[in-house]
Amino acid sequence: MENGGPVTDIRSAAEVVSAENEASVAPLHQVESLCMRCGENGITRLLLTRIPHFREIVLMAFECPHCNERNNEVQFAGQLQPRGCCYQLEVPLGSSEVLNRQVVKSDSATIKIPELDFEIPPEAQRGTLSTVEGILLRAMDELQALQEERKKLDPATAEAIDQFLIKLKSLASGNAAFTFILDDPAGNSFIENPYAPSSDPLLFTRFYERTREQQAALGFLAEPSAAEEAERQVNGDASTEENNPALDGMERVPHGSVGAVAGRRAIAQGNTEEVAAALCRYSAPEEVDTLPSTCGACGTACVTRFYATKIPYFRDVIVMATTCDLCGYRSSELKPGGEIPKKGKKITVYVRNAQDLSRDVIKSDTASVKVPELDLELGTGTLGGIVTTVEGLITKISESLERVHGFTLGDSTEEWKRKKFQDFKSRLIKLLSLEEPWTLIIDDALASSFVSPTTDSIADDKQLIFEEYERSWEQNEELGLNDMDTSSADDAYRTNNRQ
Repeated sequence: MENGGPVTDIRSAAEVVSAENEASVAPLHQVESLCMRCGENGITRLLLTRIPHFREIVLMAFECPHCNERNNEVQFAGQLQPRGCCYQLEVPLGSSEVLNRQVVKSDSATIKIPELDFEIPPEAQRGTLSTVEGILLRAMDELQALQEERKKLDPATAEAIDQFLIKLKSLASGNAAFTFILDDPAGNSFIENPYAPSSDPLLFTRFYERTREQQAALGFLAEPSAAEEAERQVNGDASTEENNPALDGMERVPHGSVGAVAGRRAIAQGNTEEVAAALCRYSAPEEVDTLPSTCGACGTACVTRFYATKIPYFRDVIVMATTCDLCGYRSSELKPGGEIPKKGKKITVYVRNAQDLSRDVIKSDTASVKVPELDLELGTGTLGGIVTTVEGLITKISESLERVHGFTLGDSTEEWKRKKFQDFKSRLIKLLSLEEPWTLIIDDALASSFVSPTTDSIADDKQLIFEEYERSWEQNEELGLNDMDTSSADDAYRTNNRQ
């Protein structure tokens, strides 16, 4: 593909560019395309590049020499993220710095402003690289585009839109406080955090699993509902047995369960002390079960394997692992089992030596992580639920910061911001060299996180402290516990115990 040549496959070109050296200069391509305003042909320029440690993107700028029409947009050439993301930014009154924050909006992202009951659907504004103020001004321009025609055909609607534009302009000018919500099921949108890698008191980030409807909207093969799947299986089994009598009596097992059975057989036949110590460190799984699932990367059907076990000094847990045979995506997750604890738990680890770095860590998706020596704080939901070690947790934090805060490392960033982030990253890596002692704090309102002791008795481990605390009303509200009604289940439980 030569400079200025035609582009037939943007995705392939973007993959080639992303594989090149970061210092190399990506070529600028030109494509002749139709102008939607005058019907003549204009020129679209495409720059295949990527934001450092963020995403592969295609920058496109169109210009028509006949009517002077111009527009630009951003499209993502990389893969969709395993989970969707939702950014909620509180914009204070008169804060021009917050209005000037950079925003990456993908084609699938929705923007909401609850104070005005205003929503910009994905099809209204295509992928763009702008600011909070720029997105609001663009929305105003689009609403004003046909106002003259509306005033002739529907004066009442035109007057209502004029009043709404006054309110929207006051928000874009910083004359009123409001909430800016960016929701992207593809996970490819982003709002700049100027305090990175520290937490931003005005920015709240949440990651979530896509729904079946969102999967279908992104172009994935949507899995049928439970009722449709049950009906399909009944019809399919009846048709198979009718048309294939030779299959009668054949044992049918879920896809993937054969491997699970073979794995248990291999463990039983190994019978060595090393295998037993590695695989049964806490307690061996009684049974590995499978259930149908959906791949978070490509949306096709796959299998999730899970089993329940008990971790000493902790609680019953459910270990889940998902593998997609089509795209190779893998994920593992650990879910707490049993009842919801009455109190939250705060775990403090004083890291002093290499043995502390090797401690097993279970971090749930409701836990926050702090390192006071670095003023580092990760909110709940960041990194999701993971099973790792203290060293692995710090490594994952470093990788996540590089991937998410791409603006801090780009060539358009101010030098002092780039230097600040690079200094912080070097200090974060130094934690693993143990040049100085440091402290790891994991705060989990559901008490679903755990750090293993280095001694046989947890009471003898002086560098590991567990503290229980009463959850606040706000924490219970966020977890959905305030409105939880278990009276029916309690009555049924008492009735069964009497019988």
